[in-house]
Amino acid sequence: MNQYNSTVDEVSQNTTKRGFRNPLDTIIEAVARRIGGSKAKEVERFLRFAFVGMVGAVVDFGTVFILQATFLPPTNQKPIDVNVVIATSIAFLAAVVSNFFWNRYWTYPDSRSRSIRRQLVMFTFISLVGWLGRTVWINVAYTPLGDLVMPIALPVIQIFRPNYVPSVTASAKLGTMVAMLIGIVVVMFWNFIANRIWTYNDVD
Repeated sequence: MNQYNSTVDEVSQNTTKRGFRNPLDTIIEAVARRIGGSKAKEVERFLRFAFVGMVGAVVDFGTVFILQATFLPPTNQKPIDVNVVIATSIAFLAAVVSNFFWNRYWTYPDSRSRSIRRQLVMFTFISLVGWLGRTVWINVAYTPLGDLVMPIALPVIQIFRPNYVPSVTASAKLGTMVAMLIGIVVVMFWNFIANRIWTYNDVD
């Protein structure tokens, strides 16, 4: 009986260290070995982190799109558009929860020297720093980006909606999405580096 329990414990610990696997693991591991060399494990973690970030971006963009199309349309208020700040902040928090779950159980399954609560606090703090920078950037940039990108996007939109005439709100929505895309890329690198150095510094 003791030997059986010991075997079960070993299997459980190994499963925890490996985390859960999915069809992407084989591809990610092959790419990491090919381009990573001696740093293959770190490249593998970054690729997983980046994929998790892409899932978070879908959550982020989807939440903003739904909120701006329903309860919180942009108002073009200056200096701060409260609706844009609220919508992007709610979206950000939803993405943080998604990202933390996937990173803890998939990207860094071997990081267990800290409790899940402590890691969540550390992960959230780093994400909040990124959120603050991203929110300031979006609030400053969404109107000029909308004015810049809408004339480029308009011919494509009019292929599907020939009589479409963009409103100020439509340009602002497009500008919000473009500003978010830029912010997400920058914040992804910030989050990976800061979390690797601090939140997940207990892995080899």
